[in-house]
Amino acid sequence: MEPVTLTTERLVLRAPDASDVDAITEACQDPEIQRWTTIPSPYSRADAEDFVRLIGEWWADGSQTVWAAYREGELVASIGLHHITDAVGGGHAELGFWVTASARGNGYVVEAARAVVDHGFGELGLARIVWRAVLGNVPSARAARALGFRYEGLSRQGLTSRRGRDDGWVAGLLPTDDRTPVPWPVLD
Repeated sequence: MEPVTLTTERLVLRAPDASDVDAITEACQDPEIQRWTTIPSPYSRADAEDFVRLIGEWWADGSQTVWAAYREGELVASIGLHHITDAVGGGHAELGFWVTASARGNGYVVEAARAVVDHGFGELGLARIVWRAVLGNVPSARAARALGFRYEGLSRQGLTSRRGRDDGWVAGLLPTDDRTPVPWPVLD
């Protein structure tokens, strides 16, 4: 699959390339990104180079679609559909994202994710998109709820990273969902 550029009112989402390595390296020094995601910690320039290389491979084999989200030339987030599967009746994928420290609180993740979710249900024909986050990652949960994801529960020791195993929240979204935010027991 060829990389696709998505645009929103304020953002341009494109597959990162070598010109993005320094910005990704800088963003991933943020302890909050390291705390809540599966990125290596400490995070080096070589890690960013590997990430960009892998993204190219993932787009090529159709297993993942990852974008760097830019606002007026500044990297504000990374977002993607991960572990894309084809299945009878439509495939599924997992939505994942991080946002730079300086960009938090501006709604960029929700704006970018709407475009990514639309792409997943539309062009990719997905039947389901799942969101997962380490227990306690309230900002990520708020973003997923704002996108219309339905809270589905706690996955005990269900998330793995270089840290080991973590309990995680799980939510899902179907193309037929109206995307109106609904109450989540872990947020309300």
